[in-house]
Amino acid sequence: MVSTGNQKQCQIITATAALFLAVIGILLLVVPNNDIKEPPEFMYGIVLDAGSSHTAMFIYKWPADKQNNTGIVSQHSECHAKGGGISSYAGVRGGAARSLEECMEKALKEIPKWRHRLTPVYLGATAGMRLLNISKPKESDEVLKEVGDKLKTYPFSFKGATILSGQEEGAYGWVTVNYLLEKFIKYGFVGQWLSPGRDTVGALDFGGASTQITFVTEQTVENEDNLMNLSLYGRDYKIYTQSFLCYGRDQVLLKLLAHLITTQGSDSSIVHPCYPADYNHSMKLCSVFDTPCNKRQTPCKPDDNLQIKGTGNYNQCMGNVSHLFSFNHCSYSKCSFDGVFQPNITGNFMAFSAFFYTHSFLQKAAGITITSLADLEDAVRVVCNMSFQEMSNMAPDQKNLLKDYCAVSVFVQVLLVNRYGFDDLTFPHISFQQKAGGTSVGWSLGYMLILSNLLPAENVLLRKALSSGTWSVLILLFSVLLIMALFFLFRAIRKKENDAVI
Repeated sequence: MVSTGNQKQCQIITATAALFLAVIGILLLVVPNNDIKEPPEFMYGIVLDAGSSHTAMFIYKWPADKQNNTGIVSQHSECHAKGGGISSYAGVRGGAARSLEECMEKALKEIPKWRHRLTPVYLGATAGMRLLNISKPKESDEVLKEVGDKLKTYPFSFKGATILSGQEEGAYGWVTVNYLLEKFIKYGFVGQWLSPGRDTVGALDFGGASTQITFVTEQTVENEDNLMNLSLYGRDYKIYTQSFLCYGRDQVLLKLLAHLITTQGSDSSIVHPCYPADYNHSMKLCSVFDTPCNKRQTPCKPDDNLQIKGTGNYNQCMGNVSHLFSFNHCSYSKCSFDGVFQPNITGNFMAFSAFFYTHSFLQKAAGITITSLADLEDAVRVVCNMSFQEMSNMAPDQKNLLKDYCAVSVFVQVLLVNRYGFDDLTFPHISFQQKAGGTSVGWSLGYMLILSNLLPAENVLLRKALSSGTWSVLILLFSVLLIMALFFLFRAIRKKENDAVI
């Protein structure tokens, strides 16, 4: 049987607790509260850059609420597929699709599972597939269908597997460069994204099968195929862009060999003024003409070998490389080469891809910091006069590339100066870079920025929250009521002990 004293203690404690809960409940109903934004989730996107020599996968992310209609995109990770580019698997059933598996499995792990179906995935093939589409259109279609079917098996939002036009590749590369250099938008000191109002930077890309030049111009673009209008972060841009198929690094070397075979009139042996003087090389003759970039009047035999002897002569190398460009049939007020219109060079430029690697090797091999056209010519002369053994001692990890550095360096010199029109005043405004802000430079980030502009923003979650002042009052009240409850409980216990003593 419960004593009267114990009943009173329970009544006191119960009443105190009820009073506390009632007061707290009333305050929560009447005090003001604020809507607090939850931190936005990230949206993700996957771009596969299917180049002529290999395929690279880039995973990008941006806050789901977006800003200025374009996502603030950053590179999350990258993966480089083993083997050659997808064009190299023409006629090899399943080969192109299998080459993507390792990187796509990585994407499955790195992107949150619940985001998979919301994540766009796109494969863009560049000049290697453009060439295959010219020479073997049926095999080109088969490769694209194969990689597209493969990407559809993953739980992402498939956006297509297509061949980029040269203009698209150039324009997206320009977007990447200017985004990474914060020419479009900049994170301010107050924690907001701001428009810096800076002049944009032109983009110079040098891949395996093509080269691109893109820059903003105020001049009239006489060929509409060279004009693109882009809208990014609330601003419109008019850019000139041109891609030269067959003028990428690998194709230029084949074009040079074909030119030497033709001018020297021999299918069995030639001298190569761009190869080191102590270097001899043998290769299959048909491999020189196994590309739409080189034409041959009579078919070659599969077993025909071509012997090549290097002579290491800068002036002769320059003369032969210069003949790779055509200046006939310019129907515009001004042309760069091959009848292509180009306005005057203006502003700063970033040169990346093979431009960067060639420039880096030149500086290292020649021991010259290249800041002028005279420096560039001096460095190229030094490299063209080096023996293969000297190159090997300096860069033993690049043995397969060393024989070609003179030819590629001369090509870069002729292209930039004599064809694009860089001079003593404009050449110092070229920055040769591999990355910007820790992110790889290329067309894929630019594409993702354009794509993010088309994806709808997600609503930011809101939650009700009390202000800091209200929380202070509630904590104070809680403390007072807790002290009162403990005081009454302590008194009840003391009273019970006293009654027991009596």
